[in-house]
Amino acid sequence: MSLIASAFPKVTASIDNIPYTVTIVDGIHRWFADESELDGGANANAGPTPVQLLLSSLGACTSITLTMYAKRKTWPLTGVEVNLEYNPNGKPAEGNQIVRHIILRGELTAEQRDRLLQVANACPVHKILTGNIAIDSSFS
Repeated sequence: MSLIASAFPKVTASIDNIPYTVTIVDGIHRWFADESELDGGANANAGPTPVQLLLSSLGACTSITLTMYAKRKTWPLTGVEVNLEYNPNGKPAEGNQIVRHIILRGELTAEQRDRLLQVANACPVHKILTGNIAIDSSFS
């Protein structure tokens, strides 16, 4: 991926005549989002739901960021698993909640694990989700 492509990401999502099945493209990749048949989707399991896509972004970014950091430090991190849940105890009175549980594999010291938690909380998608987001919308 070029520097420009990663610095200014662009994604197009479109829906046609298949209820709730969305085609997503980024210029290189093509994937799908969908809703379950219980929620009116006609092509159930064509892809994750929009919320699952959001969670997967955080999980992927966390995993990649931790792996890159540990590699730079030559720490013995051999794998990362990130489990995410959206509002697992129901919708809070204010806002929403994402619960992220990170499993680190490898013989890491307590200090390394503590530092990796700080790094996880600084991954780019975590920063986006916990920051102030403005969404400018228009019709064409």
